[in-house]
Amino acid sequence: MKKIAFVFPGQGSQFVGMGYDIYQDYDIVREIFDMASEVAKINLAKLCFKGPIEDLTSTVNLQPAITAVNLGFLAVIEKESVQPAICAGHSLGEYSALCAASVISRQDSMRLVVKRAELMHRESTKHTGVMHAVVGLPIEEVQKLVDTVKHEGVVSIANHNTELQIVITGSPGPVEKVSSLAVRQGAKAIPLKVSGAWHSELIREAQEEFKEHLYTVAFTPPRSAIVFNVTAEVETNPDEIRSIMAKQLCSQVKWYDSMLRMIETDVEVFAEVGPGKVLTGLLKKTLPRDYPGVVFSVNNIKTLEQFLKAAG
Repeated sequence: MKKIAFVFPGQGSQFVGMGYDIYQDYDIVREIFDMASEVAKINLAKLCFKGPIEDLTSTVNLQPAITAVNLGFLAVIEKESVQPAICAGHSLGEYSALCAASVISRQDSMRLVVKRAELMHRESTKHTGVMHAVVGLPIEEVQKLVDTVKHEGVVSIANHNTELQIVITGSPGPVEKVSSLAVRQGAKAIPLKVSGAWHSELIREAQEEFKEHLYTVAFTPPRSAIVFNVTAEVETNPDEIRSIMAKQLCSQVKWYDSMLRMIETDVEVFAEVGPGKVLTGLLKKTLPRDYPGVVFSVNNIKTLEQFLKAAG
């Protein structure tokens, strides 16, 4: 068996129709959707396959919806006895990675995601926040700009996605000021379609409450390595993993460093397991030109079959 890495997408990868073909073809996927719908108290099949996109994109619906699709694809891959040597998930996707490594069960993964979505939505209605992608500057330069503006209000780095793609988060004024300073330095700044300032101090109350909720779930030692957003490192102690996940909501997603960490382990096959191709795009920008591994977006039956063939 080749050395395989799974990466799981989060918010921003959704589209109406996601997961429909595997739902039609596999009993296990229908079972996962039924379980997830029961936990979330939402008809996730209807939402994922029929939309409308406005409802699908609402945080409280979106987080369980993407997780159900991620876990559906994961279940089909597992049915074929393909296991990752290492995995990671982008923000929300980290809960699917925990499930892939058997740290938490499918049901607990969904329970945590539903609670996380409720708390994030609650805080976003209390505190207006925005996120912008800054493209073309290294993280040190963006951090300097953030440092010059943060006395004016909440602003910080939310995601370090590739070497030169950084997402900033916080209150509208300070975020817009950092963006305009970045543009003056030759970068592009793109406002993101999000309903809150994720990974910022504006949702600190959600993080504090979510921390308590994490203790309602059993965490077990991972059966495959996981690289965590908060640290960009591997952790195997279940109590440490819970502690890392407690910090995730308001911490920077160190995705670029996490991918470098995975690349160092000589992964032969990368699979983005779930809807869209966002992480595949980021990974292709990060992999060295002469890297011998291959990357798959496992987001429909056809790509699933291609990946399973390559996984050997």
